[in-house]
Amino acid sequence: MKNVSVNDIKTYVEQHIGDFHKSRLENIQELKLIDILKRKNPYLYKAKNILVAGDLVKTILDAHLSSQEEGIFGNFLEGLAIFINGKVYNGKKSSAEGIDLEFDRDKKRYIVTIKSGPNWGNSRQLAGMKADFNKAKKILRTSGSKLEIVAVNGCCYGRDNNPDKKEYFKYCGQKFWEFISGDNDLYTDLIEPLGHRAKEKNAEFEKEHAKILNLFTDEFCDKFCPDGEIDWKALVKFNSATIKP
Repeated sequence: MKNVSVNDIKTYVEQHIGDFHKSRLENIQELKLIDILKRKNPYLYKAKNILVAGDLVKTILDAHLSSQEEGIFGNFLEGLAIFINGKVYNGKKSSAEGIDLEFDRDKKRYIVTIKSGPNWGNSRQLAGMKADFNKAKKILRTSGSKLEIVAVNGCCYGRDNNPDKKEYFKYCGQKFWEFISGDNDLYTDLIEPLGHRAKEKNAEFEKEHAKILNLFTDEFCDKFCPDGEIDWKALVKFNSATIKP
């Protein structure tokens, strides 16, 4: 087993974190208010008694962005995990469908699907992951590999105190980062490198966020605040009315 240094991680982050910030900025620049309004629950916001148009727009905009950023950053963390494992165990990005990482350790072949956090999927998505594991195992066995094949669902943060799921193991947070690196403290050592140029990049994002929020608020008021108050019936109709052929 080799080691991965903090400098190795810093170098990787410096080379790749810009892609996360770039995608995040492009995402907000490509947004359209009508698309967000179609995806959000107007009844929820009425029940919360939101009266100010700007508050409503900011709430739905930030909820949308938070969901999108989770996916974008998850892709970055997946790449980081594969990089670290490659340094330590010569792991590589898997070519098998639904599998993110493959590596050998202690005479075992590990096939790993990487997710951001532990609460990532519903029963259908979990079934899909299990099917991907079974398919990958079958392919590896027919290739003549004599190694024991172990399936793992790795989650970059959080915890699961019952990792043995019978058909696979689920390692979260500290356990996941230790599993791919052999380093018990890696999960906390990652924090500092991930802040590379964060202040500068977030200042750029916040400027664009304010611009989009102002434009969306004006557009929302034009469409749904004819007399200064939010026309909730008009908003619900826009969101949910049956489209006649």
